[in-house]
Amino acid sequence: MAVKAEEALRFCTSKKLNTDFCILIDMSLHSGVKRMFIWDFKKKSLIEKYLVGHGCGTNPWSLDGSKDHPKFSNEDGSHLSSLGKYKLQERGYSEWGINIKYLMHGLEETNSNALKRFIVFHSWDRMNDDEVFPKGSPEGWGCPTVSNNAMREIDPMLKGSERPVLMWIYL
Repeated sequence: MAVKAEEALRFCTSKKLNTDFCILIDMSLHSGVKRMFIWDFKKKSLIEKYLVGHGCGTNPWSLDGSKDHPKFSNEDGSHLSSLGKYKLQERGYSEWGINIKYLMHGLEETNSNALKRFIVFHSWDRMNDDEVFPKGSPEGWGCPTVSNNAMREIDPMLKGSERPVLMWIYL
């Protein structure tokens, strides 16, 4: 993770994003384990880790059909998550979880349709705080989702940031 974090810091510096922390999501990990990481650039260490859901694709919504082998797409209507770097900006009202969302601006070809697809970072009542492996986290329509408690912890960090925050979803 330190290698990804170093690359993330270089990217954040070059794009004038927040250089205090970033969010890294390792989709190569099973969705029942904590695979979303808040990384502190200054201390070069992990602040916290969380469960995070991904898109269901053609699998039934809210189940865990692709818990250990998610698919990814940038296509509208695919109900899949997209890999790549995002700029988190514009906090708004969500109908899900604790009613907070952050718009995700896709910064790469692999996620350039995020806004058009309404892919946002939000919480979801169905997400757990604790690892559920060998079960997986519930799958939605492509948004990275966290538990309500996780969003209560993350929201002040995002809200307090003077610059947009990097969220990097990778394999």
